[in-house]
Amino acid sequence: MIKNIFYLALFFFISTAIYAQNNDSLIFRKIYSETLEHGKAYDWLRELTSEIGGRLSGSPEAAKAVEWAKKKMIEAGADTVYLQEVLVPHWVRGAKESSFIIEANGNKTLVPVCALGNSVSTPKEGITAQVIEINDFSQLAKLGTEKIKGKIVFYNHPFKEYLQNTFEAYGEAVGYRWAGPSEAARYGAIATVCRSMTNASDNYPHTGAMHYNDSLPKVPCCAISTNAADLLSRILHANNTTQFFFRQECHFLDSVLSYNVIGEIKGSEFPDEYITVGGHLDSWDLGKGASDDGTGVVQAIEMLRTLKAANIKPKRTIRTVAFMNEENGNCGGKKYAAIAKEKNEKHIAAIESDAGGFLPIGFGLNMPPEKKTAVRKWAPLFLPYFVYNFTSEGDGSDISPLEKLNVPCMGLEVNPQRYFDYHHTAIDTFDKVNKRELLLGAAAMTAMAYMLALYGL
Repeated sequence: MIKNIFYLALFFFISTAIYAQNNDSLIFRKIYSETLEHGKAYDWLRELTSEIGGRLSGSPEAAKAVEWAKKKMIEAGADTVYLQEVLVPHWVRGAKESSFIIEANGNKTLVPVCALGNSVSTPKEGITAQVIEINDFSQLAKLGTEKIKGKIVFYNHPFKEYLQNTFEAYGEAVGYRWAGPSEAARYGAIATVCRSMTNASDNYPHTGAMHYNDSLPKVPCCAISTNAADLLSRILHANNTTQFFFRQECHFLDSVLSYNVIGEIKGSEFPDEYITVGGHLDSWDLGKGASDDGTGVVQAIEMLRTLKAANIKPKRTIRTVAFMNEENGNCGGKKYAAIAKEKNEKHIAAIESDAGGFLPIGFGLNMPPEKKTAVRKWAPLFLPYFVYNFTSEGDGSDISPLEKLNVPCMGLEVNPQRYFDYHHTAIDTFDKVNKRELLLGAAAMTAMAYMLALYGL
């Protein structure tokens, strides 16, 4: 009798597990079909980039984007849409930068540069000085004050081409943009020029945030395109007395009140448990902010629309968040986490898309091992949609402050090969985004959010 009861219980358990898996598979198909056939994300991205364009924090364009995102979340069918106040920095680029290489014979060659985000301006007349080429910080320290003082430091540190994941190459090189100006100032440099953060060979300088050490002088800093960096290096190797000139008018204005935009679908069983899904609404000002990160924002809003259109009712509350000020302060992400802590909200997990709207291949998992194991059990459901990589650990800058609250965080993983061709440049535009790939990413995020809302973590 006991043996029969055991087998009956085992049969019931296995049958239930198979039923749950089959049912989840049907929901996945429903999500993907709805997103791919009726998705609005691509049209929304066209609107965001063409009607508003670049959306640097504190700018009028960023303010317009807040109202735009609120409207789209309402259109998508969110149960609740509201704004969360965030005080953000307001850095202004000013007039277009100018620069040229001055060879020993007096010949001048114009080269494309752009100010790095948060940089101070040059004097009105610009800066002209001899250039010292630096490959890494150890070389900078070895040359020291005697060789560096009064000169412009040129950080020529290319991406490591052998790193197949370009985000790894970015992570290895970006310190020269972020900390390079202060490190050069430590030895008396009067300015810095940094090779753009990309493995593309082109004439587009890549901006991006830098950070000053307040205990050191704040020197002007700019990025130079990779083609121009190669040219400058060749000229310097021929004659190390070569000079460089650049002028930029960037500056800070008073901080501005802005907003995170939040849309929710209330959970049917656990409304006070939250799954956060988002991207950042702000962008740099050179381009239109398509891949960084208009794609992430419209994918997250598409999730709301798909769930509503497919009549899928999550057990836990799912939030879409369009974060403000990821690019030069991460104030939106910090404020969101601070409010979550203040309200003692229970956050089950957070997902961010901030790697461009390219072909989705998986999810980075930044969480304890046992939770990674739980997520990886869902991998077979994603495999029919070519989403296979659950081994990475990246998530996203906006949701990273939630890590301090022990919230498991995920990042949508995409094919990384083209992202840094456009990242922080004038060519980060709508035409670089493939509709099919964008919608596939939105569907993958929706499917993951559904699983987290159903089973928790």
